[in-house]
Formats: sequence, structure tokens, C-alpha cells
Amino acid sequence: MSIITEFKIGDTLEVTLDPVSRLDLIKYAGASGDFNPIHTIDAEAKNAGLPGIIAHGMWTMGNLSKLFTPYYGEGFIKEFKVRFASMVFLNDMITLRAELEEERDGELLFNVSAVNQKDQVVVKGTVQFTRYE
Repeated sequence: MSIITEFKIGDTLEVTLDPVSRLDLIKYAGASGDFNPIHTIDAEAKNAGLPGIIAHGMWTMGNLSKLFTPYYGEGFIKEFKVRFASMVFLNDMITLRAELEEERDGELLFNVSAVNQKDQVVVKGTVQFTRYE
């Protein structure tokens, strides 16, 4: 494992998740309290005009934070901003990416994104990772 505090501009983190499963979304609904049926029940998603159930946007965002979990001994996420760009469906393969954009005064600014198997960005944003002093 690398040391995040030694990253250089352009260095990246990347992880590909297992395909999105119904069980992932049911568990997330329980943990988050978001029981909107478009996330867990096919018929309800179709009644809402969707082709099938969709993942919670915050499920995808939360997964992006996993990129930084191995580095919490070195610092913490101080700020996390995202924009939801597209929907995530069952069985999508999501790749999580972070690229170091800037480093100043102990702050590492990463551009982050979640991309599906069609290379379509579904979430994008920034993470400000602050090093411990």
C-alpha cells in the first residue's frame, strides 16, 4: 500500500466494485433509512418510469469514500462534494477513481469519479483530504 502523504500531482487511486446487487441496495436502504421502493422493487421502479431499480445516489457516493479508507491513519476527508451525473442500475460494474489535482499546506485535493462499465460517469466531484499534523 502506498502512503497518501507521498502522492504527487496526477497520482491515482482506483477500485472496481463487484456488480451492484439487489442485496447491496436493500442493505443500504436499511442502513440509511431511505426505503424509496425505486431502489428495491422492480415494479415500483417501472411505475416511476425507470427501466429497473436504481442504486441510491448516496450509496455510490459512500462507496467513493472507500478509496480513502486505507489512509485514515494519515489524515481524514475534510470536504466531499459530488454531483450525480447518471443512474446506477443492478449489475452495473462501477469503477471508483481519485486523482490528486493539487497539494497545499497539508491539504490534498482529489478529483473523484464513479464510472460504469460503459465508461459513463455516474458521479463526479472532489475530495479534500487533510493530513494530520
